[in-house]
Amino acid sequence: MNAAQLPPVAPEVTATLVEDLSPRLRKRLDAAVTKLGARPTHRDGDTVTIAVDDETELRLHAPGGTVATVDAITCGCLLAPACVHRAAAACAAPTADPAPDPDAESAPETAPDPADQLTAAPSGPADESASDPVPGPAAASTPASPPEAASPPERAAADALWSAGAAVLEAGVDGAGAVTQSVLLRAAHTARLRNLPRPAGAALSVVTLLRAARSGDPSYRTADLVTALAELLGTAHRVGTAAGAELAAVRGRARRPYSPEGSLRLYGLFTEPVVTDSGHGGVRTWVAAPDGRLCTVGDVAPGGAGRALGVADRAVRLGDSALTHRELGRAGLAVSGATVSPDGRLGAGKGVKAVTARGAAWTEPPLAALWETPPSEQAARALRSTSRYADTAGGGSDLLFLEVELLGAVREPDGVCLLALCGGGIAVRLAVADDDPALAHRDNLMLLAAAPGTRLRIIGRLVPAPHPRLTLLACSHPAGEGTVDLGLDRLRRADLPDPAAPVHLAPAQPGDWGADSPLHLLERRIDQTVPAGRAALGMLGDVTAEAARLRRAGLPTAAGLLTALCASAARRERDHFGRLLPADTDGFATNWLTAARYSAAVAESLCAAAWEPR
Repeated sequence: MNAAQLPPVAPEVTATLVEDLSPRLRKRLDAAVTKLGARPTHRDGDTVTIAVDDETELRLHAPGGTVATVDAITCGCLLAPACVHRAAAACAAPTADPAPDPDAESAPETAPDPADQLTAAPSGPADESASDPVPGPAAASTPASPPEAASPPERAAADALWSAGAAVLEAGVDGAGAVTQSVLLRAAHTARLRNLPRPAGAALSVVTLLRAARSGDPSYRTADLVTALAELLGTAHRVGTAAGAELAAVRGRARRPYSPEGSLRLYGLFTEPVVTDSGHGGVRTWVAAPDGRLCTVGDVAPGGAGRALGVADRAVRLGDSALTHRELGRAGLAVSGATVSPDGRLGAGKGVKAVTARGAAWTEPPLAALWETPPSEQAARALRSTSRYADTAGGGSDLLFLEVELLGAVREPDGVCLLALCGGGIAVRLAVADDDPALAHRDNLMLLAAAPGTRLRIIGRLVPAPHPRLTLLACSHPAGEGTVDLGLDRLRRADLPDPAAPVHLAPAQPGDWGADSPLHLLERRIDQTVPAGRAALGMLGDVTAEAARLRRAGLPTAAGLLTALCASAARRERDHFGRLLPADTDGFATNWLTAARYSAAVAESLCAAAWEPR
């Protein structure tokens, strides 16, 4: 049985079923989840049936696509309804993304400030500017109008989220089984009812990633769980300290609605294939408004790279337009009744009407203006969008628009990238956006690497790194006519301005201070905590030499955080009789969060500094 074959289950349903188990059955829950995952399933309308054994069936009833009540999961075994099977099925199923509860306590409709960050990124490589990643209390306002603070129920919900997240860090992935996950789900449900959708969503993300890690999902990445845990702990902490607009940003929004935009005149930029680890495929077409705002029209569904290639030549789902995605990337649209989501997606509701209009070349207004912004300003804007702990309602784009001169290929440990020179004397590395052999990215990059000296306009996606780096998505045609969607269109040698030279692979050159920074010494300890928990980190040995190296590199705060993190992981106090006392999970979680937020802030600062003109 694959978890995707089961209907999603509401978080409170899973939490309730686990809480109702006896202590003996809770100990057997993880084994029951694994055993149930190997059993066959059958779907009949809104009901999914699992064959527990040859004589017993378990049913999940999901009207509307979601298991919304405890009674919707039934089992035919003799111990039902107090059996372990119902809870195991809920734990094996995906977690439903809950809709806002109409009975939840009301919260003010205050839009989060897009510029608000969970941690203030340093303005340059200087280490001390990011020494306090866990924010303190908000500055007091005038006595006449004190900013709104969190209510006692909100603080209690945030405390429960903090405790649940700290328990995950204590146990690690290996120890964070179904019972630990159910505590997180209960805390997430309570937080949602207390109008804290952002931290509640972070808790659900942690549960999803824990399940992916424990099931051996190939798409799981430890870095994703590190980010989700830091988001959970950071927002839970800030509920108790934030006020006013900061508190509104920490609360987040339960919905990300499409807002009406009236009439829009849009100009196509390019189309990129989208292929996900979960087996989905499709395309996303980028368009720009006259003021430079970017929007997207997408079509992604199960199907992988094959579907992505096919969908590119299907009509765009927007109004009455007959344009395909490829055509829209080079043409224009006039849209009336337009709706746009906070992240720039164009809605395709019944009231939206769209007709084909004239497009614009990249060298013509209004598109030409996208290439006129200095690379450093574009990188700073994109970095705000890609920041690990950016406000989720902030919107923004991670695309950069550069004029470059190709220099050739550079060999890196993970493969080959294309080196190019852009404005300000900045050498930028252009990497492949997707290595799937069905897509054209790799072949096109290698062909462009054989044409040093070629000047192009390119569009790429920022890759946060201590050196300028993009994934290459589109470029002007080397022959000077039109544009190339580098994931879909295939260049030929005849398209290059001169006969293609053999590709010369130069070794990667030593980078600047940021590229050689030993910040990874702290980052790897942060990452090592997640799989195995606090105790495992405490047994990894002395870090005096690593801390000394960080200090020599001008990172004394990183050295102090590394020392404090590892010391708190190993520390176990004893009572007067020599017996070990319970570990200080809150203290360790605070040290881990501070280190995680600090390392992210410094890494982003190094990335921004790398894009400054030489």
